[in-house]
Amino acid sequence: MNRQDILSRFLLLSALASLLIAGWAGLVRMGWQLQPFAAADHGPLMISGFLGTLIALERAVALSAVFSHGRWAYVSPILTMLGAAALVAGLPRSLAISLMMAGSLGLVIVYMTIVRHQPTLFTMTMAIGAVCWLVGNLLWLAGQPIYQLVYWWVNFIVLTIAGERLELSRILRHPRRVHALFMMIVLLLLLSLGLTQVDLNAGVRLEGLAEILLGLWLLRYDLARRTVKQTGMTRYIAVCLLAGYAWLLVGGVLRLGWGGSPAGPIYDALLHSVLLGFTFSMIFGHALMILPAVAKQHVPFKRLFYTHVVLLHASLILRLIGDLGSQLSLRQWGGMLNVVAILLFIGSTVYAVVQHRVSTRRA
Repeated sequence: MNRQDILSRFLLLSALASLLIAGWAGLVRMGWQLQPFAAADHGPLMISGFLGTLIALERAVALSAVFSHGRWAYVSPILTMLGAAALVAGLPRSLAISLMMAGSLGLVIVYMTIVRHQPTLFTMTMAIGAVCWLVGNLLWLAGQPIYQLVYWWVNFIVLTIAGERLELSRILRHPRRVHALFMMIVLLLLLSLGLTQVDLNAGVRLEGLAEILLGLWLLRYDLARRTVKQTGMTRYIAVCLLAGYAWLLVGGVLRLGWGGSPAGPIYDALLHSVLLGFTFSMIFGHALMILPAVAKQHVPFKRLFYTHVVLLHASLILRLIGDLGSQLSLRQWGGMLNVVAILLFIGSTVYAVVQHRVSTRRA
């Protein structure tokens, strides 16, 4: 194993540590009587510490595989990891935010390099997503409250995933009108984000409309619509993706109906319908492809994986019922089971990897 592989695995473990701490902090925020560890930093640890580091790491691995001088791209996930560590350690928040902002700037530079060599709609979409992350971090550093800037962070994830799915769907050879519709939706998302800085309610409602359109676009034109008819791992990935697109629609409907909210159950529903339902559906499905590329670990498909998928969606439905019906206990148990689903995902993935390694050695 070379140094680059060791660094990749260390960063991946660091991202998982941020995920676990963010999950703990989320439970504290929901009212569970736990040690209030990092409770105020649930969102930043989840977005920048976990998702930001993971996406930046994936891009660094890809860039260094194509270009011999591409190792500089690892600076981005290293900075976001250090920013998350600074938050957890209780160091000055300005330092932690600055590190995360620098990490997001690093990812923008990585995408600029990628777009220069591959100027396609999907690379530009992912680059725009990285710019959204950077803008959100700049607003955070400037002192804007998270409830207002969080939609920039959310669309970092949404546009990154949308760009990746557009890339993988190239084999379908969509006509230009399909790509034009995709571009219009992206522009509508960007317009909604700008509007949140003037009128939060109007901006969030417009974002909801754009997310509904994007969800419908993905359900209609994504490759998963065809691969779900297959079997085994291919079908499992497609099921995860299609379920995620459905949650993007739910999130869009909630935003369109309620607009912006600074806190409370509605705020919880607005965010987690997308950040849990959509995002973690993508992670559950894409993990079987990401881990071999990032950590050089083959993850054989197990039917057991459907357990954490079903639990995630069932518990999120319970959580949203609690949010929208002002039922605190349902919201809390939904949140707890969300965390259990993520832990099952990590545990079953590790189990599959270890079992594969053991069987390979025996053979």
